[in-house]
Amino acid sequence: MGDRVLIIDDDQRLSAMLADYLAGAGFEVRAAGDGASGLGDLTAQGADAVILDIMLPDLDGFEICRRIRAVSDVPILMLTAKGDETDRIVGLELGADDYLPKPFSPRELQARLKAVLRRGRRRDEPAADILRFGRLEIDRGSRAVRLDGTEQPLTSHQFDLLVALAENAGRVLTRDQLMDLVRGEELAAFDRSIDVHVSRIRAAIETDPKNPKRLITVRGAGYVFARNQEGA
Repeated sequence: MGDRVLIIDDDQRLSAMLADYLAGAGFEVRAAGDGASGLGDLTAQGADAVILDIMLPDLDGFEICRRIRAVSDVPILMLTAKGDETDRIVGLELGADDYLPKPFSPRELQARLKAVLRRGRRRDEPAADILRFGRLEIDRGSRAVRLDGTEQPLTSHQFDLLVALAENAGRVLTRDQLMDLVRGEELAAFDRSIDVHVSRIRAAIETDPKNPKRLITVRGAGYVFARNQEGA
């Protein structure tokens, strides 16, 4: 049986088209036409990933995302009607793993869906060790980040991004390089999403996120995870 995907979208034609396409690729697909039904379906039956539209007739996609993240780390791929940057940033800050602006090709949606599913499965894979940087501990086995022993909340995508940076400590990585490392495949970098995720990571691991000592911006180049974190 394939991965279980729940589509929450009031566009019945789009949902039916996606369900047929994804079923042909081996996915098990269910669809809900509003937020309340989608939340009920997810609670009752679970899912391996959620495709979530922002514009819904009752609760909007942001509220649905917020409620899902309160109880589950299931991968969430958000759909935005106009590709508005503000909508995308808000969705990512609420814990969405990726977004896709409408209109889109089913092939791209499938590629992005596979990417978020792959990231979600990594939490179950054994890791060889724990990365330690002073007060910061990155446990790849349990997919947990601890600062002074206290676990810090990160989404699956943010955890993978932090691991990619930490494994390359001291090396400046461009946004495109980070996208390749985290996604595992070449897909177009999407606007400011890396910057949004970095901001959330800093909020979790930095003593002063506005004056970061661990995750440094290299203007015009990208980001570097500092090897020497004195004062962090």
